[in-house]
Amino acid sequence: MDFSRPRVMAIVNLSDDSFFTSFDMTNEAVFLQSIEQLIRQGADILDIGACSTRPNSSPVSAAKEWSLLQRGLSIVRHYWTEIPISVDTFRAEIAERAVAYGADIINDVSGAKANPMIFDVVAKHHLPYILTHAQPITLHAMAEVLHFLQQQLDMLHQREVADVIIDPGFGFGKTIEQNYTLLNHLDVLQTLNAPVLVGISRKSMLYKPLNTIPDNVLAATVAANTLALQRGANILRVHDVEAARQAIQIYQLTNPAHNPCL
Repeated sequence: MDFSRPRVMAIVNLSDDSFFTSFDMTNEAVFLQSIEQLIRQGADILDIGACSTRPNSSPVSAAKEWSLLQRGLSIVRHYWTEIPISVDTFRAEIAERAVAYGADIINDVSGAKANPMIFDVVAKHHLPYILTHAQPITLHAMAEVLHFLQQQLDMLHQREVADVIIDPGFGFGKTIEQNYTLLNHLDVLQTLNAPVLVGISRKSMLYKPLNTIPDNVLAATVAANTLALQRGANILRVHDVEAARQAIQIYQLTNPAHNPCL
C-alpha cells in the first residue's frame, strides 16, 4: 500500500460488547449495506474484529470469536475481493484461520504479549502486522512506547517480517495525560521507519475530558485525528469514515507535499 497519502481504516466490530458501535450480521442485507457504505465513503482498509478490547471487558472464547469472524470474513470477501482486510485479534490460532478466509493484515492489540506465537503466523504467511503498545506506562510515556516497539520490531525482523505498522496504543494501559503526551510527540515514532497507525476514534481520552459520551465526540475525534496527521500519522483507524476522509483531504490542502500551490 502506498502511504504517500494517509489512509483510512474502518472499524468493523462484530462483537456485541463494544464501547461505541457493533455490526449486526443477523440481517445479511443490512450488514452488506453497512460495509458498502464504509467503502463508498472512502475506507482503504476494513479492520474486522470479533473480540472486544474495550476497558474492563472480558474476552469472548476463541470459539465464539472465530464463529463471528468466519461468518463476517466470508460475507465480506464474497462481495469485495480487492479491499484489504485487517483482522483484529490477539490469538495466534484465530490469525492462522483468518488467512484462509481472506485476511491480509493481522492487527494485534497486545503486541504479541497475549500470544507470542502470533509472530510465527505472520512470518509463515508473509503478512503485514500491526504492532501495538498496550502495556502500562510507569513514568516516561514516549520513551517506554519507543522501547517496547523497537524490541518487538527487532523480533519481527529476525523472523523476516518486513511489513510492520506501529500503533502507540492510545487508551491501552495509559492515563488521559499520557495519551496526550503521546499525541503531542507522535512524530518521534517516525524514527522507527514504519507506517504509524492512530486509533483515537471516540475513545475516553476524548469524551472524559469533555464530560460526555462516545456518541458526542465526532468533532473531537476529527480534531485529534487532524493533530495526528500533522505529526505524521499514516493510517487513521475510525468509526466515521467520511469524516476521517474529509479531515485527510483538508490536511493535504495545507501540506506542500500534496498541494503544489503552497
